[in-house]
Amino acid sequence: MYNEEKVLVNVTPSETRVAWVENGVLQEVWIERANKRGLVGNIYIGKVDRVLPGMQAAFVDIGLERTAFLHVSDICKRAIGKEMEEGCEDITKFLHAGQKVMVQVVKDPISSKGARLTMHVTIPSRMLVYMPDEKMIGVSQKIEDADERERLREIIHSIPEAKESDGGYIVRTVAEGADFHEVRADLVYLQRLWSVIQEKAKGVKKSALIYEDLPLYLHILRDIPIDRIEIIRVDSAETYKKMVEFSSAYVMDLSDKLGLYSGERPIFDLYSIEDEIQQALEKRVDLKSGGYLIIDQTEAMTTIDVNTGGFVGHKNLEETIYRTNLEATQAIARQLRLRNLGGIIILDLIDMDDKEHKASVYSALQRELQKDRVKTSITEISNLGLVEMTRKRTRESLERILCEPCPVCHGRGTVKTPETIAFEVFREITRMAKSFDAEYYRVIASEPVVSYILDEASGNVAELETFLNKSIRFQAEGGYFIEQFDVVIS
Repeated sequence: MYNEEKVLVNVTPSETRVAWVENGVLQEVWIERANKRGLVGNIYIGKVDRVLPGMQAAFVDIGLERTAFLHVSDICKRAIGKEMEEGCEDITKFLHAGQKVMVQVVKDPISSKGARLTMHVTIPSRMLVYMPDEKMIGVSQKIEDADERERLREIIHSIPEAKESDGGYIVRTVAEGADFHEVRADLVYLQRLWSVIQEKAKGVKKSALIYEDLPLYLHILRDIPIDRIEIIRVDSAETYKKMVEFSSAYVMDLSDKLGLYSGERPIFDLYSIEDEIQQALEKRVDLKSGGYLIIDQTEAMTTIDVNTGGFVGHKNLEETIYRTNLEATQAIARQLRLRNLGGIIILDLIDMDDKEHKASVYSALQRELQKDRVKTSITEISNLGLVEMTRKRTRESLERILCEPCPVCHGRGTVKTPETIAFEVFREITRMAKSFDAEYYRVIASEPVVSYILDEASGNVAELETFLNKSIRFQAEGGYFIEQFDVVIS
């Protein structure tokens, strides 16, 4: 089956959005705002703020709002197998408070957590990743052909500049089929870039950024599998020009793919991408069969519940459940990519009794997750129909980028009933009566709460007035949300 894959780039002065569309369906979306650009890949000169021997970690000031986290495993030479190199068990051997260090961000700040750092700096180009403190030559495991892997290794070894270099290199997947001159051009570029970074680092006296990763519209050209993409369209002439210049510098022939979009309709409207983004913020995801998913994202984990809904298209219940779960695997994998959900994820499939059905659904889920460029790992379906999985956090989820906690419920997802607020009002009046002597009390609250008090709770008000021997007056305020109230004494 032929798959048509497109990349659409929407650019405004304050925001860049990139959509990956496969056969007319949105698969992934990236959003970068000018005032909140991602930090992953950036290199800083930082100052060690605190060393915590108990955690074998340090907090480093790199000039951000929150100090960043650096673990001892990201300071020592890389682990061999599951054991760290000798001496790596004590972070105090490497760092002390006030020390200046060169670090690179490997995880953006997420929620209340600061950025995650490493001292193992890596600099990617189109075909290679340069590792200044390593001496190895590696080839991406996604290049499966053994002869091609060996050919690429030989190319690296035969490049004169590589022999003179102190660092090591990893050959990226996109280099498959590349010739000597293409690989050498990338290698020389990386060495020059590293020299510039080192020079900048010498003159830095306080925490500062010394290398910033590419903006989103160029990052996409460097990192996504361009060979799979049929069309790349960008709606900004200036950005288009920069993408053409970038592709020329990296010897990427995009003449038949990259183009400037100048249509009257917004580029994201062509494939209903705006609607898809809005739907990706909803909890419920409808399946074509009539079943649906409920996706709950919390600070601790994400849960995805599969339901049959109105799907009654098969002769027996077991077959209906099997078909719904099977369809759900494709939708779940797509939603993980689209919403960029990370961390611990629990899938609550509909219980299946048939072992063959369980095996089939599990295999389908594995196949769908293989399309994900972000690392995932899953457990087998439990007796309760649960699948535990983890997906590497690479950046903030779509919901975290576009939304903030509700100011009314403060992220709970529910609000207290007018009845509950009414009783809170009564308790507050009683509490105040013990501390203050007042002629009467005025309660300012939302319309639903005042209506409830004056109607259904009027008897309670009368009892409280008798008990306190004070008058209580109520005022509905349209600007108050349901849980907000004030008790004023007069």
